[in-house]
Amino acid sequence: MNQLTAHKREYTRNRGDLYLAFELGSKEWKLGFSVGFGQRPRERTVSAGDLAGVRREIERAKRRFGLSDEARVLSCYEAGRDGFWLHRYLVHVAVKNLVVDSSSIEVNRRARRAKTDKMDLGKLVSMLMRYDHGERKLWSVVRVPTVEQEDSRQLHRELKALRGERTRHINRIKGLLASYGVRMRVGRGFLDRLETKRLWDGRPLPLGLKKRLVREYERLEMVKGQIKQVEAERADLVKTSESPDVEKVRQLLELRGIGINSAWLYVMEFFGWREFRNRREVGALAGLTPTPHQSGDEAWERGISKAGNRYIRSMAIQIAWAWLR
Repeated sequence: MNQLTAHKREYTRNRGDLYLAFELGSKEWKLGFSVGFGQRPRERTVSAGDLAGVRREIERAKRRFGLSDEARVLSCYEAGRDGFWLHRYLVHVAVKNLVVDSSSIEVNRRARRAKTDKMDLGKLVSMLMRYDHGERKLWSVVRVPTVEQEDSRQLHRELKALRGERTRHINRIKGLLASYGVRMRVGRGFLDRLETKRLWDGRPLPLGLKKRLVREYERLEMVKGQIKQVEAERADLVKTSESPDVEKVRQLLELRGIGINSAWLYVMEFFGWREFRNRREVGALAGLTPTPHQSGDEAWERGISKAGNRYIRSMAIQIAWAWLR
């Protein structure tokens, strides 16, 4: 037996482990099971969120492959809409699970390639086995925060969403007015000034348009009120909370050019629960690392990777411009 044959047997033999890959959908979950390379995955489907069904299929797969009840189970699924709750459940029932960054999964580079849930499932199972056999750079594994750490990110993300809604309401009002040739500022006293506005020929605004503008402005005022409420809650936490994370926020606020928005964002998204070993890891998670391209004698930079946390990246660029000014 030569060295290559021995390596192949070692790589493909059954270790007594059960490998499981999830393809998560909004209505149903597809499960792919395998115990080694070179075999077609056992595919099963359960309703989305059916945890009892997942446990049942795992037990059936163990019996099907002749594994003991205590056999190790390794699973994976792509990070996405379902978040981390499934990971926490799997860990709770003694399943070693990986949450994988979907953008790091290798794909066929053909312009037109076949793609089905069945093919994706088989690929995930195969990559999971390769990862377990030592190919650690095969894909990027997401670090899962605790429930408390994940919850600490709700405040600033809600605030960002509310500010986006405020901008959309204002733009919608301005767009409706502009379509009739009317220009006016959207702010205090808007409804009173709306009554005095006329079209180009002196006629009053159409009744349907006016009613819609009034309702749109009322929704805008409601969003503004919620923004003030969230900002007040955040300010109160900065003043009174004894949390270690909030203490880090206070420390960042002492730096020149760092305000409450950036300090809170940096701590809750970055420094509050993540661990960095060097500057390279910080830049990589923010998506600020370079993307070199080299082929033969040609070499050039294609800009930053933009592969990390977009909230941190946008704030870092804003702070950099503020410091330069």
